[in-house]
Amino acid sequence: MTWSKEQMADKVISLFENHSTINLGIGLPTLIAERIPKGLDVMIHSENGVLGVKGRPQKDHVSPTLINAGKETIDIGKGASFFDSALSFGMIRGGHLDYCVLGGMEVDIEGNLANWMIPGKKVTGMGGAMDLVHGAKTIIVMMTHFNKAGRPKLLEKCQLPLTGLQVVDLVVTDKGIFSIEKKGFKVKELADGIKSNELGLGDSLIKE
Repeated sequence: MTWSKEQMADKVISLFENHSTINLGIGLPTLIAERIPKGLDVMIHSENGVLGVKGRPQKDHVSPTLINAGKETIDIGKGASFFDSALSFGMIRGGHLDYCVLGGMEVDIEGNLANWMIPGKKVTGMGGAMDLVHGAKTIIVMMTHFNKAGRPKLLEKCQLPLTGLQVVDLVVTDKGIFSIEKKGFKVKELADGIKSNELGLGDSLIKE
């Protein structure tokens, strides 16, 4: 069995240390904000200028002026603050974020990430990803294990335009958790019932 999107989010959350600052990319990572357990004290940052994102708002608390970088409405926690893009990116570039969780199209054995463009298809741009992959202390990629064509997104070498070189620390897919080590993927955990030969990776890409 593979992990659901919610289970993937919970696996990512289990990697966070208490009292951390975290940035969440658009797409799958946004699920994390609404699943943070009460016992975990973290501050979620959004590069459009919010620190203290709590999750999605209740219907009667929706505000068009409270959004994340993906233009989704958000809720905020006690002590939240708002600031302009210059200060927000100063936090990112100054190394003040402990974790950044991004979606991904491809990750390779050197920790290279491609997550912003498929040639020939319309895209909205890279956004803050280029800054985030170099500014945050730990980069976690959260993505499905296979693309729509059934090919694995963990590769020997990324084929799509890169977001960053040698930036990825951990990858969480619907099949498992992987770290980047010795130019390969080390299996940290697999979903129940999943075996290594079902990952679509050659033996040379999996490191002990």
